[in-house]
Order: sequence, then structure tokens, then C-alpha cells
Amino acid sequence: MFLRFVTEAAPGAEALYILGDLFEYWAGDDDLDDPFHRRICTALRELAAQGTHIYIMHGNRDFLMHAELAAACDATLLDDPTLLDLYGTPTLLTHGDALCTDDIEYLHFRKLVRNSDWQTKFLSQPLAQRKAQIEQLRAQSKNEKQVKAMDIMDVNCDAVDELLRRHHYPRLIHGHTHRPARHLHHPDGRACERWVLGDWDSGRASILRCDAGGIEQLVLE
Repeated sequence: MFLRFVTEAAPGAEALYILGDLFEYWAGDDDLDDPFHRRICTALRELAAQGTHIYIMHGNRDFLMHAELAAACDATLLDDPTLLDLYGTPTLLTHGDALCTDDIEYLHFRKLVRNSDWQTKFLSQPLAQRKAQIEQLRAQSKNEKQVKAMDIMDVNCDAVDELLRRHHYPRLIHGHTHRPARHLHHPDGRACERWVLGDWDSGRASILRCDAGGIEQLVLE
């Protein structure tokens, strides 16, 4: 589905912003020779060659993406969050996992694996060993999700309002929760849109298209 999107829907766009979880998991940039990974990177490079600027943000699954991956895609890695001007509208982009402040266990894990010392130590291990550890963590996470309340895994509205307040009340776009919708927040009486990207695992691709007229939510099937 992603390759179809890159070759059929994305060409002609000024920019493509990927807000994390480009890959199911990323064990390190030394895994670029994996045939599937190479196909994804090649497709993005070809899109960039047509004039579309590619921007990639780390997600909770692929936070180990670094400069070699970016170069292979001819992409720019984005900080999380990133504030930019989209056709005159200040717009804040974030993956969204840091907004799930009710999930205390996940936030502790996130803080650990985003630490540079932890990443250096992890990446010093052989690739096969890293992949085995990640698969184990993914299985553990899947089991934990089955017993967690859905509300705990969603964004916290107070955290959203604080983020909007900190960045002077922009429009917000994020993923992670995979609950596509448009929400309206009113921090300090200011009306702010929050757009949520959907999942790509169900044979449908949830896309937001932004232009001078605003945002349109599209579904590619």
C-alpha cells in the first residue's frame, strides 16, 4: 500500500511528511540492505527526484533511524515536535506518543530508549541480536495492550492543550493512536484543530492532504 501511495498519490506534492512508524521496527541503519527496506528507501528517493521534499519523524517503532537511513531516502529527519508554516497556518507536527501521558509504563520505556547512551549500547550489539530483542519486546507490548484500557493508550487532552499552549496555539497533526478524526481544542479560549492520522495496517491508507484551502482527509484503498 505504501509503495502504491508513493508512486501514484504522492507525486506532484511539494512535500511529504511521514510522522513516524515508517517501518514496523528499525533495528539500526546497518539494516538498510534488507530487500524490503531497500525498496522503501528507493521509492522515496525516486519521489524526491521528482521534486517532492521528504521529511521523516521518528515514531515509537523506528526511533533508531539515523543519518544513513535519511540519506538512503533522500529525506530530512524532523525533530519531534516540529512547528512549520503550512500555507499560512502555523502547524505543529508530532508523532503523538509523548501525548499519551496516562500510559505511565510506556512513557518510562520511551524515556529509556530515547536516551543516547542506551541507544549507543544497544546499537553496539550484532544486528541479529538486536532484532531478536525487538521481536521479544513487540510480543510483550502486544500482550500488554490486550489488558490496557483504550483510554490509557489515547492522548491526554490536558497534555494536548499544554503542547498547543507552549507553541502559541497552532493547528496540530499527529499519528500514533491510529484513530483518524478532527478534534477541536480550546486552550485558554483559543480554538485549535487537532488532526489524527489513521492506521495503514488494514489495507487502507489514511492520508492528510494540506493546501491553501485547509486539510482534507483521504483514504487510499
